[in-house]
Amino acid sequence: MGQRLRVGVVGCGVIAQVMHLPHLRELDDEYELTAVCDISPTVAEACMREFGAARAVSQWQEMLDMRLDAVLVLTSGSHAPIAIAAAESGAHVFVEKPMCLSPAEGRAMIEAANRAGVQLMVGTMKRYDPAYQRLLELLPNVEDLRLVRVTTLESPFEPYVRHYPLVAPNGVPPSMLEALREDDDRRLEAALPGADEETRYCYRWMLLDNLVHEFNALRGALGEPDRVAFAELSRRVVAINMTFNGVECHLSWVDLPGIARYRQEFMFLAPGQRLTLTLPSPYLRNMPSELTIEGGESGGSHSWSRVEIVSYEEAFKRELVEFHAAICEERAPRTDGIDGLHDVALCHSIARVHLTGEAAVAPSQLASVVEI
Repeated sequence: MGQRLRVGVVGCGVIAQVMHLPHLRELDDEYELTAVCDISPTVAEACMREFGAARAVSQWQEMLDMRLDAVLVLTSGSHAPIAIAAAESGAHVFVEKPMCLSPAEGRAMIEAANRAGVQLMVGTMKRYDPAYQRLLELLPNVEDLRLVRVTTLESPFEPYVRHYPLVAPNGVPPSMLEALREDDDRRLEAALPGADEETRYCYRWMLLDNLVHEFNALRGALGEPDRVAFAELSRRVVAINMTFNGVECHLSWVDLPGIARYRQEFMFLAPGQRLTLTLPSPYLRNMPSELTIEGGESGGSHSWSRVEIVSYEEAFKRELVEFHAAICEERAPRTDGIDGLHDVALCHSIARVHLTGEAAVAPSQLASVVEI
C-alpha cells in the first residue's frame, strides 16, 4: 500500500466536491487530507468540515509551508503557477485538465517537477475508465481499422449534480474575480497572439476544457496523430478531421443545451468488427461506461453484438489510486506531464488549423522538445 500521503486540495468547486474530495475520503489509507483551499472562504470551511481536513485556507500560498507530500490543483484557469510553486516546495502535483493554457506553460511545469524530483500527473480520468481499458485490450486485434468516429453531445451539467449537497461559492471580492479573468486573457493572448476573440474562446473552452478528454483518450488508444486536416470551431459545433497512423478520425462536438442528456461515443470501425465505447456524464459517480462489440461473417447476413459492463469502479477514484502508486513506486504516472503537454500542443495546433485553414503535420509533437 505504501505511505499515507499528506495532501492539500486547491480549488473546491463542483468537480472537487462531487468527485475528488469524496474519493480522497474513501482512500483514507492512502491519503490524509491536510488542507483545503478555495477563494470562497464559505466553500473552504464547508469542505474542511465535510471531508475532515485539518485546515481551510483561502490563499494557496499558505499551503506550501505545511510539509505536504502532494497537492491537487483543481482550480479553473491555468494550473501552471500553483503547480510550479508546489513542485518547488517539494510536493508531488496532480492537476485537473486542462494542464495549462499553452505549450510554453506546460514545459515550465514539467521542468519544475523534474528539477524538484517530484511526480506531475494530469487528471484525464477517461484513461482510467475500466471500459476504456477493456477497449485497449481488444483494439490491437481489430484488423484493417478504417475509420474512428468520435461524437460528443454536450448538455447542461446542472441536472447531473443537483442531487449532491454542493456548497455554492460566496464572499469572493469582485476585484479578485476580475483579476483572474484578466490573467486568463493574458495567457490566451500569449498562447494565440493575434487570434480573434472567438477563436481564443473556442480554444479555451471547447478544446482545452472539453475536447481535451477526447484527444487524450484517442492518443491513449492510437498514439500520436499524424495530421490535423480540418478544424472548424464554434460555440455550438466543433468539427475536426485527423489521421492516426493513416487511419481517418472524424470528431464532432455539439452543444445541445435544451436536452439534459449528455452522450459520448468512440467508434472504431473495421470491415469485420466494430467497437463502440459509450460514456455517461462525468458527474455521475460509479455510472459505468458501456463497450459494444460487434462482428459478423464476410459476405453473409449473420452478425452479432454484445454490450459489456466491465466494472462500476469510478475512473476519478482510479486515477487517485494511480497518483498514489506512482509516488510510492517512484515512477511516472500513466497520464504524466509529458502526456498532458501532448494534449495542450494538439489543442494549440487545432486552433491554428482553424485560423489558417492549413493542415498541421505531427500536431501534438511540441512536447518532444522537453528533456526528461
